[in-house]
Amino acid sequence: MTIRRTFALAALVAPLVSMTAQAFTPPPPDIAAKAYFLSDYQSGATLAARDADTRIEPASLTKLMTAYVVFKAIKEGKLKLDQQLTVSAAGMKAGGGSGGSTMFLDPRTPATVDQLIKGMIVQSGNDACVTLAEAIAGNEEVFAQLMNREAQRLGMKNSHFSNSTGLTDPNLYTTTADLAKIAAAIIHDFPEFYPIYSMKEFTFNNIKQGNRNLLLYRDPNVDGMKTGHTASAGYNLVASSKRDGRRVISVVVGTTGDQVRAAESSKLLNWGVQFFDTPKVYSAGQSIATVPVWKGKTDEVKAGFLEDRYLTVPKGDAAKIKLDFTSQQPLIAPIAKGQPIGSVKVSLDGKTLGDYPVVAIEPVAEAGIFGRAWDAIRLWFKQLFN
Repeated sequence: MTIRRTFALAALVAPLVSMTAQAFTPPPPDIAAKAYFLSDYQSGATLAARDADTRIEPASLTKLMTAYVVFKAIKEGKLKLDQQLTVSAAGMKAGGGSGGSTMFLDPRTPATVDQLIKGMIVQSGNDACVTLAEAIAGNEEVFAQLMNREAQRLGMKNSHFSNSTGLTDPNLYTTTADLAKIAAAIIHDFPEFYPIYSMKEFTFNNIKQGNRNLLLYRDPNVDGMKTGHTASAGYNLVASSKRDGRRVISVVVGTTGDQVRAAESSKLLNWGVQFFDTPKVYSAGQSIATVPVWKGKTDEVKAGFLEDRYLTVPKGDAAKIKLDFTSQQPLIAPIAKGQPIGSVKVSLDGKTLGDYPVVAIEPVAEAGIFGRAWDAIRLWFKQLFN
């Protein structure tokens, strides 16, 4: 037995969408890169991709995963922003000693965790990465295990990390789809740190270095995130753009130069913003339906989502979206807040776009012995006649 309710998206988001005819949606632009990925941050929808799950060498895009583990350690109180750390011999070697990027740490002068984070993000300092990794895990090898654990938890199933810097290693690999996931996770989980990714320059040890993300200087809507480059990986860029309330994330890897990765990323970001809408369908805690409950202290429970729910559709199509809510019955108390109790199927012109689980947005306690007994009798008759 099921409960179903079908309605049009236009009724829910009329103030946000145009009621005009469907707009023309061209194919994604040609991108001069080994692989690319473009996603909508709010909805999580993939807008365009090529070789999204093919293993690639991330180079310094690895530092997105490094930063996530560092941010988590700070949030958990394992590291403090004003804590002072001194670079080790391994950190010096990973920095200027390896020919890689460096924030010019000096083993005679400690740096704060706050400075190291900015050196890692803005200056892409390998020495900063190793110093932070050693402070958290003792050595870089154990830190890489933490990176892999977080990657698996975030659903980055095609990634493996062997160091904190992105220096070339056969056991260091990821995909453009996975890089989009870690970028979105940083923005969502650590909004207090995300503004660092928009810093255009940072000075440490009297040496000023500029952010290598050229889009920060060219596009006021771009506010992150990270560049990467090695001879074998090519020029990589993860970029994020927020415009008109929407955020899109692009990943472009294996280009031939820093100008090329910026230009190709810009093409993707602009295409994603120009030809798609992402209206909010439901707010967190909003009731989309009430569902009958058996053997509970109340006879029904409100169904909805615990987080805001967005949908990405071609511009002009939002008004034609259909939402079909289905609740599986019978629903027996007790019911916990957040417990799945149904689903919403999203369709456009008869084609299913997705199926999203719906949860109880409030708990329902179990009724007393007499209430449960009475509902058991009612339910038996209901099922008998159905």
